[in-house]
Amino acid sequence: MTTSLSFVIPALNPGDGLRRTLAALQDLAGPPEITEITEIAEIIVVDGGSVDGTPATAESLGARVLQAPAGRGGQLALGGGAAVGAWLLFLHADTVLAPSWRQAVTAFMKDPANRQRAAVFRFALDDPDPRARRVERLAGWRTRVLGLPYGDQGLLIHGDFYRRLGGYRAYPLMEDVDLVRRIGRKRIVCLPVTATTSAVRYRRDGWWLRPLRNLALLGLFALGVPPRLLTHLYR
Repeated sequence: MTTSLSFVIPALNPGDGLRRTLAALQDLAGPPEITEITEIAEIIVVDGGSVDGTPATAESLGARVLQAPAGRGGQLALGGGAAVGAWLLFLHADTVLAPSWRQAVTAFMKDPANRQRAAVFRFALDDPDPRARRVERLAGWRTRVLGLPYGDQGLLIHGDFYRRLGGYRAYPLMEDVDLVRRIGRKRIVCLPVTATTSAVRYRRDGWWLRPLRNLALLGLFALGVPPRLLTHLYR
């Protein structure tokens, strides 16, 4: 029995990162039984107005391209609504899944109980700096204790469950936190697979300042501050 899987990737000028992301998804190496169980129905790239040739790059690599106004929440909502796979896997355009992703994803999808759960990946940064390891440990704690993984950890969810929850909302910020809060901490599983994200924003904004700012914004969002106001603080 084959289970179909749609990838949904929002993008806005991701540069060469998108090539690495798509290459990891299209690597079909692995046990034959795994390939038979998991069929990649499609890879959808929802472009938010890139000027770096992203749509052409995505199409040349076999992805289906949709256009949406810039804003990750709206892009994710459009892609999720257009996806045809029984399962959906949302992934950022600068995030590369480890080669074992297919086995772990297939195992999760095979369990009928997981149709009422969602899965994320272990967060990692593509930088050898020891400060990157501290950020990774913080992300692990936030996921494990608070049940609040961020979007750069991906999100695997059955389409029926996703739609019943109302899907992503077109928020300019905190769209990932909003959805995982509706899923609930007890229904989120962290898969033993690494999702490696570009560390360029941490090098630019500061290894400590960026996580602290994100936690501050998370606290404000929990207190009811509107996402559009948080966007001004974020920038």
